[in-house]
Amino acid sequence: MKKLVPTVLIILLFLAYKPISAQIDKMKDLMDDEMTEEEDGMATLRFFDALDGSPVGDATIAIDGIGEFTSDGIGRVRFESPESDAVYAFQFSKEGYITADFSFEVIVGTIFYNRFTVSPIIDMGSIRIVLEWDRRPDDLDLHLQKTGSYHISFHDKIASNDGMVRLDLDAMKGYGPETITIKNVDDNAEYLCYVHDYSNKNHPKSKTLSRSKARILVYGEGQLLHIYEMNEVQRGNKWNVFRLVKGQFVVENEVKRVR
Repeated sequence: MKKLVPTVLIILLFLAYKPISAQIDKMKDLMDDEMTEEEDGMATLRFFDALDGSPVGDATIAIDGIGEFTSDGIGRVRFESPESDAVYAFQFSKEGYITADFSFEVIVGTIFYNRFTVSPIIDMGSIRIVLEWDRRPDDLDLHLQKTGSYHISFHDKIASNDGMVRLDLDAMKGYGPETITIKNVDDNAEYLCYVHDYSNKNHPKSKTLSRSKARILVYGEGQLLHIYEMNEVQRGNKWNVFRLVKGQFVVENEVKRVR
């Protein structure tokens, strides 16, 4: 029996290793970025694939007023930290991916949020919805409801009456991304996109969601169509982001308290 205990522990550690190691890697990235910024005066941007969350290397990052850089094998670019606190626009481009315009904000010499999710090219008539956030909370969930039809989320990742939508990626250890792709948008239908703070599902008055730096990116028509960002001052664990009504985006941006 004494010999069995270490074996059981090894098995349990093996089963848990992948999610734990992934979270540790993310924390190491964060610490590495902060230390590099503080000690070496180098700022960092990181880029990830919307479909599998992997780092995107060999991409061109052109930052207005700063320069042009190529992301390395771990999806990272580094450059001298800007001297002035401001919002800096930049463009991401890589063959096989949608070219997208982003920005980052420098506050007290530090980049406020440095992780960006980019999308492989999708067919015309399709849209890709991406949720990304900071390291807390662990688990935000992306939901898409088509009125009178389906509800896509981690509960039901691929089932839909028209068979044209699926949850591509479900993240449960902070940062995201979570991604839903609609292969052929129904221009006669209405869709609702929202985010649920699963980590605080029993705490409807929590401010964790509003402090999560959560944002939704919508890709379609060969470009980044919309970026929706969370308001930091609201209490609640559900964020109604937008409706897509007969092909038109209608902003909701409403935080609710649900159980």
